[in-house]
Amino acid sequence: MLGYVVMRVLGLIGVTLVVSFITFAMLYHLPGGPFDESKQPLSPTALANIRAKYNLDKPFYVVWASYVWNAAHGDFGTSYQAEGKPIIEIFREQWGTSLLLGALALAWSIPLGIFFGLLAATRRNSVTDYILRFWSVVGTTVPNFALAVFGVFIFSVLLRWLPTGGWLPRDDPRTLVMPVIIFGLLPFGIVMRYTRNGVLETLTQDHVRTARAKGLSANTVLMQHTFRNALIPLVTVLAALIPNALTGSAILERAFRINGIGKYFIDSVGTRDYPMVMATVLIVAILWGTFFLIADLIYTLVDPRIRVHKG
Repeated sequence: MLGYVVMRVLGLIGVTLVVSFITFAMLYHLPGGPFDESKQPLSPTALANIRAKYNLDKPFYVVWASYVWNAAHGDFGTSYQAEGKPIIEIFREQWGTSLLLGALALAWSIPLGIFFGLLAATRRNSVTDYILRFWSVVGTTVPNFALAVFGVFIFSVLLRWLPTGGWLPRDDPRTLVMPVIIFGLLPFGIVMRYTRNGVLETLTQDHVRTARAKGLSANTVLMQHTFRNALIPLVTVLAALIPNALTGSAILERAFRINGIGKYFIDSVGTRDYPMVMATVLIVAILWGTFFLIADLIYTLVDPRIRVHKG
């Protein structure tokens, strides 16, 4: 087990380096730069001095290697566009908002997705099943920005129940309602669909028929012999959903005027804020790798037949 974990961690480091290299190379070779376009154009001498200050006058692989070396020691550099503000400070100020948004969305979408997935599976092809599958399709296919527009129009403009945007959880908790619900619809739809399909597939297996033949109750058969064996695909999809949710949503954060890390990341891409983009990419890559490693370890708890080894 330990050898497997060590090998996976080393692989995660390698993947993170490759992803950061590709991202930095693409940004660096795009036309323009972080200081080429501004409201007050700089003279060639001033622009050359600024580029030298931030090492942008060197080849991109030298700048990338320097950044990765500093990041490995906990220094993600300073933002080009936020008046030299340290990246760590920006994350401290804005990532908390995205974490809260994602955590609240997952807190309702995952439990309800599992519950309604079980309900839909046990009532296959019923009216309940069709209604739940319809909402699953809505959550997984309708874009967040479209749901945000409809939500604002209906609940803010027509009914005047909720504010149109902002993020004031202490002063006005109503500002949490629409972003949290809309952000959670995609995880809800995916979790419900995977739960339903996994349970339906497991219900046809021999060990479930044997459990029923022994006279076990329907709830015992469902939870102990069916749902547990259907958890493998669900755990896999959760390993991808959780990092996505915890790193924010640029679309929803813009639509509801939420100053989170997702919105700031998109702004940084547009302004070529290389340190901010690189820091976000590194964190997202590490989160993805970490959660998939956790998912692999959870497999061994869900299904004792699965064993891990460093090979």
